[in-house]
Amino acid sequence: MSPEAVGGGKRVVFHSGHEVRLLQGTQEFFPALIADMNAATRSIQFETYIFDCTASGEQIAEAFINAARRGVDVRVAVDGFGTGLIPAPLRERFEAAGVQLQVFSAVRQFALLLPRHWRRLHRKLCVIDDEVMYCGGINVLDDFWDPNHGKLEAPRFDFAVRAKGALVDQASDNMDKLWWRMRAVHDASKRKISRAVADLRAARVAQSAAKRSAAKAKGMRAALLFRDNLRNRSRIEKAYLRAIGSAREEVIIANAYFMPGRKLRRALILAAERGVRVQLLLQGRYEYFMQFHASRPVYGALLKAGVQIFEYSPSFLHAKVAVVDAYGDRPWATVGSSNLEPLSLLLAREANVVVEDAAFAQDLQQRLKEAMEHAGRQMDPDVFARRPLRERVLDHVAAAIMRSLIWVTGNRY
Repeated sequence: MSPEAVGGGKRVVFHSGHEVRLLQGTQEFFPALIADMNAATRSIQFETYIFDCTASGEQIAEAFINAARRGVDVRVAVDGFGTGLIPAPLRERFEAAGVQLQVFSAVRQFALLLPRHWRRLHRKLCVIDDEVMYCGGINVLDDFWDPNHGKLEAPRFDFAVRAKGALVDQASDNMDKLWWRMRAVHDASKRKISRAVADLRAARVAQSAAKRSAAKAKGMRAALLFRDNLRNRSRIEKAYLRAIGSAREEVIIANAYFMPGRKLRRALILAAERGVRVQLLLQGRYEYFMQFHASRPVYGALLKAGVQIFEYSPSFLHAKVAVVDAYGDRPWATVGSSNLEPLSLLLAREANVVVEDAAFAQDLQQRLKEAMEHAGRQMDPDVFARRPLRERVLDHVAAAIMRSLIWVTGNRY
């Protein structure tokens, strides 16, 4: 891949000198995150879609509280739909310890009837002491627990990364801007907040330049891609398109909610037709009506082109990752929060880390291969074509509803 851009519009520059470590599930993610939070001395910035304190999720809440009591500046932002109402006992514990909590777009009665409330904070980010960053698809939610389905027999399948390097400052700057924007909604002193944002940005720009100059060329090449509704509307999707378009040997995508638009479908089909091995690991268990059925009408064309589709069945698949040519001369991998469906690609705030490093790409590729081999059911094109009429009707109904919702928002997909 080019050292410059993988997104469209404003060019995204890859920097060397990064340390990026792959983490699978809360069993790897939570211990690493808690250890870094316990060592924090200055600040913790945290964003998540779901904050659920059941089981191991309570350990994250305790780490916030302990850090705030030590005098660390702790800021936690959660989504108003994904998290819902914060339980009063937890809110009181946060307030007593000094943990600052904000809710992005709190959902009030009938609010979701208005399309402007469909924009959600779906990214999962954490920056600690401006030195280390976490990014991925993992919520504050125990891998063996689901709010709607209860206790799970097998862990949820998901990934995050722990990173050091220049992209940490990029994440922190973006999180700062969103934090103060949310504060401005409730704070009359918007001029004061604007000055605070400008001061923080100036300090972070200088800090980031110093880190880049100190970075060693032998470190990993990485970039951080955001999706929002201002300047970064299609950057993550275009990153996928360029990576798939340049693939020579293999494309593997694991994605929880998969309803690709016309451009992404065409990119996958063209890759398969030119001899690239294209494998998709998708959700095999029924979780939500739209998520399960709306994606299936696109399977037929993909299977016909030779794309291999595996359905993950032991538990819920929640990953949003991809690997291109892990053993080639241009390895590419991404780990993040963005699903390949309209809500993520058109409406939600998302964040993905993209890494150009053979060892990282091969690590992720091997984990995905193992999941497909031992936990995935490969879809047979003939069996899929002969699925019962009732299933086909539900699939097309769900897809039609999704297209209608997209039309209501004024977007094209």
